Amino acid sequence: MNNTWNRLAVKEKTAAEMFDMTAENFRELVSSGAFPSPETFGRHKRWIVSDLEAILSGTASRPSEVFSL
Repeated sequence: MNNTWNRLAVKEKTAAEMFDMTAENFRELVSSGAFPSPETFGRHKRWIVSDLEAILSGTASRPSEVFSL
């Protein structure tokens, strides 16, 4: 996938924008396990862009639990 974001890690708002959704909807999907949790760098929480791209491309590993959206 072409990385148009040119970033290695992004804030929640930017991660949500990658999926064209609100931060609240993105947060719900993270809480349900559908999207990865953020990594913590010092005091900062960031989502790894390559993990998010794997979801977009369909190459991300599937969670072992069933969740509802």
